[in-house]
Amino acid sequence: MGSRMSWPQIRQSDEYRGRWVALDNCRYDARTAEPVEGTIIDADEDLVELCTRIRQGENKHCAILFCDEADEPPPSSSLRRAPSYPPTHH
Repeated sequence: MGSRMSWPQIRQSDEYRGRWVALDNCRYDARTAEPVEGTIIDADEDLVELCTRIRQGENKHCAILFCDEADEPPPSSSLRRAPSYPPTHH
């Protein structure tokens, strides 16, 4: 992967639509603190699989966002973020 793209570009790409996308070296919107651009590290339909690979790799501090299937970019408040690690069940 390793491509630097804006979030709108990622959302328009058939390759990432409907998948969780891990971004590193993000640039954030100053108003919303949401990532607006970053380097794509990995992507997967399965969040657990993606988080497992991220944990095993070198990029431990990336943002993970769901690239929904909508044609129009969502308002920044509707971007869904994954936790930085899968929650543990007690």
